[in-house]
Amino acid sequence: MRVDHLWSSDTVRSFVAQQDPGGLIRVGRERRGWRQADLGARIGCSASTVSRMEKKGRPAVIALIMGAAREVGVPTNVLAAALGLSASASTRVATDWPPCAEEDSMRRRTLLTAAGLAAPATLLMGLETALASTPDPTGSPAPLNGRLARARSYFDGGRHAKLLEALPGLLADSHQAAEDRSEIALARLSATYSLTSQLLTKIGRYEQSRVSAERATLYADWSGSPLVAAAAARELSIVLRHQDQPTAAQRHILDAVTRVESTGLKTDAQASAYAQMLCTTSYTAARAGNRGDALAMISEAGRAARDLPNEAPVGRLFPVAPAAVRLYAVGVHWALGDAGAALEAGRGLRAGQFKTPERQARLPTDLGRAFWQWGKPEQATQQLLLAARISHGEVRDRPAISRIVGELISRHPRVSGVRELAAVVGPGALPTA
Repeated sequence: MRVDHLWSSDTVRSFVAQQDPGGLIRVGRERRGWRQADLGARIGCSASTVSRMEKKGRPAVIALIMGAAREVGVPTNVLAAALGLSASASTRVATDWPPCAEEDSMRRRTLLTAAGLAAPATLLMGLETALASTPDPTGSPAPLNGRLARARSYFDGGRHAKLLEALPGLLADSHQAAEDRSEIALARLSATYSLTSQLLTKIGRYEQSRVSAERATLYADWSGSPLVAAAAARELSIVLRHQDQPTAAQRHILDAVTRVESTGLKTDAQASAYAQMLCTTSYTAARAGNRGDALAMISEAGRAARDLPNEAPVGRLFPVAPAAVRLYAVGVHWALGDAGAALEAGRGLRAGQFKTPERQARLPTDLGRAFWQWGKPEQATQQLLLAARISHGEVRDRPAISRIVGELISRHPRVSGVRELAAVVGPGALPTA
């Protein structure tokens, strides 16, 4: 009762009205009798960082605010209101990614042209606008669960432009539905933001992806669903890794692993979530150069997935099967710089073992990366062509893969298949004589 009274006090209401989450953190910290150094030790930062967080109210790293708020007991709904992220669809959220030269309209248009998305360049701008200011509800009578499933199918099929088109309205209507603050509506809103983050990470829009992942994390915590929270934490971890913040990425994903493990792993859904978290943890460790941790985690993921069905049920949040863990192992060994081990891990894997074009194409793109790392452009080209035939988007829209294609075009223009790859990534890719 004492805590409830605190978080409904006039002081707290004032901080919420001023959208000052730092003030809320200070209230919670002082209530616990902690010094700033005490809180900093719990969230992995210095006392001076905590001081700046409390004074400025909203630091650049919203994930740090969320971690501090959780430590001092700020209720999720109170924090959401202070961050301007209420469940109301009428909420207008200011953009919090920093302006830079890359974000001008010409850069957006150039990037989208290279990604094969030139025609609907306005679609990406529309999604960015939706993240900055939640659109009005669409009034669509179509059930939200069906619309979310269809949006996921666009991602799974590599239809990135279709997904860009669908997301603003889906976000708006999911916000409106979450006004009742029910667990299912908040979980769905979190899942929509997680899907948004997945897409934006896929096409290399990391700042916007981070905004989406942070909101997914907040609404997942509010919903109380450990599996939805794990999905959101995974997306945040992935984008932090892409932003060269491996320590923060690992902290978030390990926290998610712990939460999922605390369920007791009594169901296949929980076991598949645990295996997926371990796969992501392993890859993050590999990208950071932590060989021992990476190999231990991917091995544990294999054990966790051993008794899962070869084909996950439709609609499962983490559709992990044993073959999916083996595919992750390919990426882990590649990230560790061991192309031979990566190719060995992929031996015997077939596209038919995966249900979606996105996963089916991921197999040859990962093998193509390994062949390129090994200095074998012919084999790399053939694998990337195979991936493009399954899903153009997996070759055309992923910056890491399109860079390899660009290097093949520049350094090995006469290798069989390179001109076909150039056609996949778009006009102007082939060097002129």
